[in-house]
Amino acid sequence: MRIDKLLANTGYGSRKEVKKLLKNGSVTVEEKAVKDPKTQVNPEQQSVYVHGEEVFYREFIYLMMNKPGNVISATEDLHEKTVIDLLHPDDAFISPFPVGRLDKDTEGLLLLTNDGKLAHQLLSPKKDVPKTYFAIIKGQVTEDDKQAFEKGVILDDGYETKPGFLEILKAGERSDIELTITEGKFHQVKRMFEAVGKKVIYLKRISMGPLQLDEALSLGEYRELTEEEVSQLQNTAIK
Repeated sequence: MRIDKLLANTGYGSRKEVKKLLKNGSVTVEEKAVKDPKTQVNPEQQSVYVHGEEVFYREFIYLMMNKPGNVISATEDLHEKTVIDLLHPDDAFISPFPVGRLDKDTEGLLLLTNDGKLAHQLLSPKKDVPKTYFAIIKGQVTEDDKQAFEKGVILDDGYETKPGFLEILKAGERSDIELTITEGKFHQVKRMFEAVGKKVIYLKRISMGPLQLDEALSLGEYRELTEEEVSQLQNTAIK
């Protein structure tokens, strides 16, 4: 990798600003000053310093966020706050993006990464990656609803969903449920319940594939995935 690209990608400024750093001798590789922006370096094997500060390079970033209900799952928006706005500048600089979308009023697990290949595989309809939601439903959820979801329900646009697996946690005029689906159609969970005459009044995603929401994360907080979590996601993606 070119030294100017490495430094630009790790937050040391634009290519023009990086060239100034190189020109004035502020950059060293293996304790030797490097001034040519075309110099090739291997950040995994060579030590790179700027003003005596070691440069740590990482190609990919994997973040788990507990998305709050007042932001949208997008990288930028002129009118609404996005999940990227919640990131520290050092993390936002690496240009992560949300893997799939959660509605503005939906809370819970959101994966953000700049690993486009992994994101594409996790979202591929062919992979059937399960996603589990906790929801509070207006109306009594019944065994009939459970059986209907297992067969697939017809949405308002005529689309028949793949089987969904519904667990009734508490039945009543306000029912608590968990629903696992393998699709991600627009407002799908809400529309599935509308198809059986009920309404979602609270929705939270609690898992995506092997990734479970870290309950230690408050709304709006996030953390990097562990190596084990990243490995589990990668294994899910290649199946």
